[in-house]
Amino acid sequence: MKQIIQQIKNLESINSLSKHEQLVHGIINSIDERLVMKGDLLPSVNTLISELGFARETIAKAYKELVHRGIIESKNRLGYFVATNDVKQELKVALVLFAFDIFQETFYENFRKGLGNNIKLDIFFHHNNFETFENIIQNVKGKYGLFVIAAIPNVKTPTVLKQLPTNRVLLVDRFVETDEDYNYVAQEFRDSSYDAFVKLKDKINKYQEIVFFFKPLSSQPIEILNSFKRFMENHNINGVIKDKYISGTLEKGKVYFTIHNLALWEMLKDSKIKGFKIGTDIGFISHNDDIVKEIIFDGVTTFSTDFAEMGKKAADFVLNRKKIQEIIPTVLIDRNSL
Repeated sequence: MKQIIQQIKNLESINSLSKHEQLVHGIINSIDERLVMKGDLLPSVNTLISELGFARETIAKAYKELVHRGIIESKNRLGYFVATNDVKQELKVALVLFAFDIFQETFYENFRKGLGNNIKLDIFFHHNNFETFENIIQNVKGKYGLFVIAAIPNVKTPTVLKQLPTNRVLLVDRFVETDEDYNYVAQEFRDSSYDAFVKLKDKINKYQEIVFFFKPLSSQPIEILNSFKRFMENHNINGVIKDKYISGTLEKGKVYFTIHNLALWEMLKDSKIKGFKIGTDIGFISHNDDIVKEIIFDGVTTFSTDFAEMGKKAADFVLNRKKIQEIIPTVLIDRNSL
């Protein structure tokens, strides 16, 4: 620790540096010169006050900046530790997603591109498993400067998120109600789903029945299910909800709605095998748009948010740290599958 303090003292002769900058650069220089390595304990705030005579606020501010940049990490009641030997890293970001579905890949590609090359990005997947989500947050806290999180809608989620600094968290994909003033770039499901169903009502009524495949206790938004039920009740729509599609059970005269892409591909395959004309004999609606749905079978009708735009806005937050609380609109794309 004496070597670290000496590194800080060596910068006192540089008049252009503030005490805050002396502390930051002194610790960075100590790591760069391998005086301390990843995992090593740094001097406590009280030690630095005693050795340097700097104000407590100045030292705390310097340590917070180094944590923000991902260079050091804070361990509760144990102190500050070196988090990386790569001191040239400007910022270290933890990205926590549900999984790497095609729409989340679109988000990631635009997010990664928007960040540029000077930011270290680590990605984690919780697969809608709350225990996994909780463990990820536990493992990343104190080790990253920013946290971009697709959180699981769960009553326990706000408590888990409180382990992280509120101003360093950006919630993406799902909006989660909490008591904290988090930044977010998210999509909305309840009203947008209902509006999409209503706009498609006349086309849906061409068919005898609409079948919605919804898997309980999955990552599929419960708000879409509730909107579907409200749509059927308010507009006297003949429909049914099933938990999964069974291969070969496709029936003429029905329209099928699914959130799950694998079920959609299976149904499209079966419609081809059975010789059904899509948009006439049978109809399809899907959630979350992508290029495949735009071109396959002359286009599948979808309603979806713009995940590319969400990724760009998330990257802008990381780079500029401007407060953002925005719901990305959901857009209905009416194609030939109805």
